Amino acid sequence: MKKVFAVLYGVASYATFLAIFLYLIAFVANLVPQPISGTPRVPVLAAAAIDLALVTLFGMQHSIMARSGFKRWLTKLVPVHLERSTYVLVSTAFVAAVVFAWQPIGGDVWNLTGVPAMILAALSALGWTLLLTSTFLTDHFALFGLRQVFTYAAGRPAAPVVFRERGSYRVIRHPMMLGFLVAFWATPLMTVGHLLFAVLMTAYILVGIYFEERDLSRAHGPAYADYRERVPMLLPGLHTAPQDRAPASNRVAAN
Repeated sequence: MKKVFAVLYGVASYATFLAIFLYLIAFVANLVPQPISGTPRVPVLAAAAIDLALVTLFGMQHSIMARSGFKRWLTKLVPVHLERSTYVLVSTAFVAAVVFAWQPIGGDVWNLTGVPAMILAALSALGWTLLLTSTFLTDHFALFGLRQVFTYAAGRPAAPVVFRERGSYRVIRHPMMLGFLVAFWATPLMTVGHLLFAVLMTAYILVGIYFEERDLSRAHGPAYADYRERVPMLLPGLHTAPQDRAPASNRVAAN
């Protein structure tokens, strides 16, 4: 019965994440009834305060629960095989709070049409695509908790999730975060509210990367230090690998 519950819990967490993730894409692209650049419903200062609180709470939750110390504490409350699914489920709830409680703020920063609008929309789609494909370059199903619950249900010992330096991870260290940044900023219609969202999420992403890299450096030592030396963080081509050092195929465990 415990194994059945674990699988149902993991699948439900993943399905909930997938639904909210797709809604987030439509929300940012102004394709839902109450999009990011919709009609303002409350005064500007109240809207800004609500939006700031929503993103701040999401950022705090996401960053705190991603830390190794919190994960160790959480596994005292839930089984180890459910830790990742629980993280995914709670994170999804906070994302849902952002998109459903977001208060639009009017005023166009830019409003493009024609070819420029098509280019920015294509860039945004490219960002979402980079984000999604990057999850499969590590281990998509472990990242969202499915591998853990199915491994437990099959009675197999848990295996570490190994990050292989391939695809976009050979070019930048955080392709998923770059995908988010491109998706959030490349929009034909940039209102003041959308700009606030993009700025806040960019700040959160940069802070999150700092803490993630600190954890990875502590966990993997010289291997990750070598990876950081050779591969830039977000923008390709900022520095190159030393000529006498060949890249390794396996580097660090996925966070």
